[in-house]
Amino acid sequence: MAKEQKIKDKTSQQQQQTTSMLGRLSERQPVNAVVEEFYGRTGARGEVTQVKVKIIEGREEGKTMRRNIKGPVKMGDLVTLRETEIEARRIFVKQRRSI
Repeated sequence: MAKEQKIKDKTSQQQQQTTSMLGRLSERQPVNAVVEEFYGRTGARGEVTQVKVKIIEGREEGKTMRRNIKGPVKMGDLVTLRETEIEARRIFVKQRRSI
């Protein structure tokens, strides 16, 4: 007589993990921020602008952070951030050598 094997259902475990992860990010409301400074253009074709924004409302009011923004943006623009926990990586500008 062979022992009856128990098979774990991995799909239900994965669904529970993804819903719990999504719930953490979507719990908070979007917050408004103002563009303070430009750092440069990034992306494969330069379609993304990296800027410094200052959060003007919410739990982290007054915090400044680096964000990537796609599309036209200028100083003083009001942007809406869905989350304020993740900050963009710093872009490095290559300096040209003169011969």
